[in-house]
Amino acid sequence: MLLPLVTVALGLAVLTWSADRFVNAAAATASRTGMSTMLVGMTVVAMGTSAPEMVVAVFAALDGVPDLATGNALGSNIANVGLVLGATALVRPIPVPFSLVRRELPLLLGATGVTGYALANDILGRFDALILLVMMIFSIWWLVRADTPDTAPTDAIPDMTLKRALSWLIVTLLLLSLSSRALVWGASELARGLGVSELVIGLTIVAVGTSLPELAACVASALKRQHDLAIGNVIGSNLFNLLTVLPIPAIIAPGAPHPDAAGRDYRVMLLLTLALAILLLWQRQGRLGRPIGAAFLASYAAYLAWLGFSGGAALE
Repeated sequence: MLLPLVTVALGLAVLTWSADRFVNAAAATASRTGMSTMLVGMTVVAMGTSAPEMVVAVFAALDGVPDLATGNALGSNIANVGLVLGATALVRPIPVPFSLVRRELPLLLGATGVTGYALANDILGRFDALILLVMMIFSIWWLVRADTPDTAPTDAIPDMTLKRALSWLIVTLLLLSLSSRALVWGASELARGLGVSELVIGLTIVAVGTSLPELAACVASALKRQHDLAIGNVIGSNLFNLLTVLPIPAIIAPGAPHPDAAGRDYRVMLLLTLALAILLLWQRQGRLGRPIGAAFLASYAAYLAWLGFSGGAALE
């Protein structure tokens, strides 16, 4: 058991370090195109911070543990709202721009609904993956089409030359692949050795580990008062997790999703997403304050406690 523990720890450390550098390099490259901070957060930064989930999903499906990939996608979304957004709002209240409610929020709600359909039809297959991927393409097109450039430059994006940014992109993508491979192996071994289902391992250890880049990026953005980058990262990452990460096990290892994924975990994700949507609609042109952040963190802690004490933690 020592080797899997060490492997998971090293994998998470390298994963977090490399994803952070990947985000910096990707954001620096994108900033030269004149994109808005919100669009950078929802596309480049969100894609970068979701890269660990994507790579983990590929290796988990190839290793014959698609439940780990499914649990990682759903668990990361739960962690993004409960842990990442909650902690960010607790550090500094997040202003809610009206454009977010009008353009980006409907995409997330639509993706959440389509995901529910895909999980509820007793098989997560290639047709479901096709629907999700088509919706991802539409979402990117819609975001780019509706984008309005910032009126002032942002200091949240590092100042890099294009050559240096591209070099960092290549190096960090390689590190993401290697560290994610190690993480999947270690998590799978822990699941078997401890008698914990791979779905729950994906929902907890792997999901939190692969959500650390989002947490770091969002807290740093909030501290720099670049709030569009923070909330755009959360919503964009959740979109990528549902529409890009979840199709991976459906394509590589199609089959029936774990009953808990379609029931317990999707419902928790749905409730948190709906709660976020209601708060954004209520607070539009307002802000998500510290009480809301504390409530999200408490909800996430309750979810982890539920996983720990539920019968779903036992290996079936």
